[in-house]
Amino acid sequence: MCRFCTRLNKTCMIPLAERMRPLLLDDYVGQDHLIGPQGTLRKIVESGSLPSIILWGPPGVGKTTLAGILAKNLDRPFYQLSAVSNGVKDIREVIESAKSQQFFGKGGAVLFIDEIHRFSKSQQDALLGAVEKGIITLIGATTENPSFEVISALLSRCQIYTLKHLTAAELRQMIDQAIVRDEWLKKRKLEVISYDAMIKISGGDGRKLYNILELVVRQFHESETIKITDELVSEVIHQHLSLYDKSGEQHYDLISAFIKSVRASDPNAAVYYLARMIEGGEDPLFLCRRMLILASEDIGLANPNALLIANTCFQAVHQTGMPEGRIIMAQTAIYLACSPKSNSAYLAIDDALAYVRQHPNTPVPLKLRNAPTKLMKELGYGDEYAYAHQYKGNFVPMECLPQGMEGTSFYMPGDNPAEQRFAEILEKWWGGKYRSKK
Repeated sequence: MCRFCTRLNKTCMIPLAERMRPLLLDDYVGQDHLIGPQGTLRKIVESGSLPSIILWGPPGVGKTTLAGILAKNLDRPFYQLSAVSNGVKDIREVIESAKSQQFFGKGGAVLFIDEIHRFSKSQQDALLGAVEKGIITLIGATTENPSFEVISALLSRCQIYTLKHLTAAELRQMIDQAIVRDEWLKKRKLEVISYDAMIKISGGDGRKLYNILELVVRQFHESETIKITDELVSEVIHQHLSLYDKSGEQHYDLISAFIKSVRASDPNAAVYYLARMIEGGEDPLFLCRRMLILASEDIGLANPNALLIANTCFQAVHQTGMPEGRIIMAQTAIYLACSPKSNSAYLAIDDALAYVRQHPNTPVPLKLRNAPTKLMKELGYGDEYAYAHQYKGNFVPMECLPQGMEGTSFYMPGDNPAEQRFAEILEKWWGGKYRSKK
């Protein structure tokens, strides 16, 4: 009998991926480098201890499952939160509950946080004290590089383990296991002729693999004989699923096409690719972040309002969520595509960074240095500094770059109406120093 169903003849409505979630380490498929005979995590569990850890890997490779198995093997209380739906209040409630369950000689409760990269700094800060005191053992799961998304104080208290995409052999093993172990599938007259299409479409994602298998089988009546072929799988998937893979090649292809369409000032293409990603289940805030970057990298000073619009879009989508957020994102994408374009700020900061890396310790001119003490004043700090507001037009031709860099140009005004106004002003003040080379 399926452990999720009350009657054997009941059609189980729990997704196959959930029904097949293993409860024991030996039933776990994949990640042999971590849980195989010589795996690091297996050795840790066998030792009877578990440090706070972060599991970093693509979707559908078993991060949540592994967290549950680790807690079960260590006989610890297990709590689970999601950064998408839980906040600081929920974290504090779990910590208080974990405190009440502490007992002598055992480690603290295990708190699993899915998508921990989506927690804000304040939410992550709320975990620190409990992790330090051993009240909870944290297991975080993330699809993003934790070095960038997890605060350093929390990161320093955790071991990071990287999970890999499931291999073709492991995915095939999962299909075979489901057919012989799942009560619903066992009742079907089912034969897999070819695994290739299911494996290819899943892209190393075990959850997606089980969704595909279940979707194909549900196309047939219980009494029918099912022969799963690549042609059958492709036909069913094209009819019922978006093939967009948020972590795979299409993710990068579609976001690239979206960015380049906005850059090319093509609002139709921009909205089309935006729709492809929304329909495929892309994280809306990821799309909003990309538009924030676009607003500076590709539009920049040609239309400074673009950054304000993109930032407002991010905040509005964060507050309203989906599906309403699609309208806000579409409005922003169209606005960005229709805006004049300039990459002058992008070029300026990259040129300046390249110079700084080659000359990292160029002294700041004495006239620009702060002089809070008598000694600094005696050394000439602040001497010859000209306060612009004391001069006509609030401008004085004072060189501010370090010695040896005089006349160096990083910013060149772009060829657009807004920056051409900048160019006229700069030409008046500095002569040809900021004259565009275009």
